[in-house]
Amino acid sequence: MFKRIIVPTDGSEITVKAVDTAVQLAKIHGARLYAVSVKEPFPYSAVSEMQPTPPQEFFDAQERIASARVRDVVAAAEAAGVPCEGHTVEALHAWEAVIEHAKTHEADLVVMASHGRRGFQAMLLGSETQKLLTHCTIPVLVVR
Repeated sequence: MFKRIIVPTDGSEITVKAVDTAVQLAKIHGARLYAVSVKEPFPYSAVSEMQPTPPQEFFDAQERIASARVRDVVAAAEAAGVPCEGHTVEALHAWEAVIEHAKTHEADLVVMASHGRRGFQAMLLGSETQKLLTHCTIPVLVVR
């Protein structure tokens, strides 16, 4: 049924559950996984001289972090015998990047974490997840 599955990762504990679910679904369906980690753009300000971190250092750090997250997903997929490609992308809004990534790779499912919180907010989905659910045109499986 599913042949191309997108799994966004932000390195959080709940994302590990989403990755495990995506790997198992891909294995069952004989699908290919596409792991994506979204990097934040450099926070330019009106007073650019006041930036505590030079832009290139910021970009390099973002790439190192995102690449490590993607490598973890690729390793989990490979361990289960599931083909997986890993990508890092820069975007202001993660939900938009995930939708664009799904379109680019002609995905038929997104498996993503709910980014659940404690207390009253535990009943609410994370804002990125909610926006993805609102705007995505393919099925989205939200893992809690």
